[in-house]
Amino acid sequence: MNKNYKTEQENFWATNFGDNYIQRNNHTSIISTKCSIFTDVLRRTRDVKTILELGSNIGLNLRAIKLLKNDCELSAVEINPNAAKELKKWGGVKEVFNKSILDFQTDKKWDLIIISGVLIHINPEFLNQVYDLMSKISIKYVLISEYYNPTPVELDYRGHKGKLFKRDFAGEMLDRHNNFSLLDYGFVYHRDNNFPLDDGTWFLLEKDNYKKPICHF
Repeated sequence: MNKNYKTEQENFWATNFGDNYIQRNNHTSIISTKCSIFTDVLRRTRDVKTILELGSNIGLNLRAIKLLKNDCELSAVEINPNAAKELKKWGGVKEVFNKSILDFQTDKKWDLIIISGVLIHINPEFLNQVYDLMSKISIKYVLISEYYNPTPVELDYRGHKGKLFKRDFAGEMLDRHNNFSLLDYGFVYHRDNNFPLDDGTWFLLEKDNYKKPICHF
């Protein structure tokens, strides 16, 4: 394991397996489904101008957002060097931080923090560190889109042990940071007639100190 990483999971994604993942998931057809998801998510937000994705890979989520909301300033944190290189080559992001989420430190804040299909691969002992990071760097919203399970469970991942974990990530975030509340949630079904994707659940959390009153006319 690379001595600079805290966990074996980080090394797993930074090296050959992460490189192979890029090839398996480099399909522009996925972007249409991503657009469907982010249409639902973004319509519940207000005044989102800056977005950071934690664990972006080659940026399929960010590419979908760019199509829907071209005025947003996009940034990303990505551990795999080749994925980060592909993301920079695309040119739609302002900043790409090629490092582990567990090593990412900044005083900057973004309106919306996105983490999608990433928490399931993080060593559970370090989840609180990620929750704390998201709370710290979020101005308005956090979007958590992951495989859901009401209780923590570990599953085999393509023949590998200790690389896939399901649990109630959003619930844990809400319990740990009570300055957030649940704004909306949704489910993506792999047999959807038009926009199929892995069976994932997304949760949009809003920072309570941001909430603005809705004017009624």
